[in-house]
Amino acid sequence: MGMSMPEIGDRLTDKSAVPDEAMVRDWMGGAAFGLWTALRDWIAASYPGVFTPDWIYGGRKHGWSLRYKKSKAFCTLLPEYRAFSVVVVLGGAEREKVEARRHGFGPRLMALYDAAETFHDGKWLRIGIASGADLGDVTALLGLKRPRKA
Repeated sequence: MGMSMPEIGDRLTDKSAVPDEAMVRDWMGGAAFGLWTALRDWIAASYPGVFTPDWIYGGRKHGWSLRYKKSKAFCTLLPEYRAFSVVVVLGGAEREKVEARRHGFGPRLMALYDAAETFHDGKWLRIGIASGADLGDVTALLGLKRPRKA
């Protein structure tokens, strides 16, 4: 089987190699990696000393993701080919907060939110980050999920 070219959104799926900065940057490309780094920096500055992110392997289909978790899951970052996404799970109390502040979020995020199915553990949002506006929406959402320390 020949190596096919990766497509936009493809995951890092080589189980034998835990991703490092260089690998992630090469896979995502400079623009997406800049946003990835900005989000990681925001989390580190907003929640100093709280999280030790860990790489988890989700199988051939999902590949590697970078999980931020303390006692509860905070968010998971998915490196994708020329892109990246963030998964945020919102429990009941968190959904009430989001719904009370709908006007504070961009229409794209709220459309994702409204379309997301609600499971027993909450609403799972997978948010593609392609711009500073997307980043602002995600950091606002994360700030609702866990009040910032800094």
